[in-house]
Amino acid sequence: MKRSSSHRALLYGRSAAMGCIALLLLVAGVVSSWDSAQHIVLAKGREHGTMTVTGCGADVCTGPFAPADGATARSRVTTEKSVAVRKGGRFPVVVKPGTDVVVRTGLPGFLHAWTPLGGALLLAALIIGGGLRLTRIAWSTGIAGAALLVATFIAL
Repeated sequence: MKRSSSHRALLYGRSAAMGCIALLLLVAGVVSSWDSAQHIVLAKGREHGTMTVTGCGADVCTGPFAPADGATARSRVTTEKSVAVRKGGRFPVVVKPGTDVVVRTGLPGFLHAWTPLGGALLLAALIIGGGLRLTRIAWSTGIAGAALLVATFIAL
């Protein structure tokens, strides 16, 4: 059966829309992850040390910062609350420049920072497989996202 040009245009339009949605998801995942990951990936010249959690609120946990290098000790810094942060816990951190906000470093911190990208990869895999009908690429994308999320869960 021969398809009309309007039917082909509709198929191309659907593919373009699905491709834009998948790309938007991936870009949003990278941008969201980069907000924290930049301080871990580009940590040279930043203040490194250890944070001891003394208390947690609804969104953030606080505690003192003990510097590892020539940085300044701080009596109170904050970090994003996650399931891996408990009162009394100590972990390596890097201070965001110009603030008293710290980001966890090391492999657990690195993986935790990229968690939004893992979720975006999983969501994009559904769009790529279902909307674009590119099953191999969808499986690869989904497996990469799931591997990142599982690695983060194990590391934390």
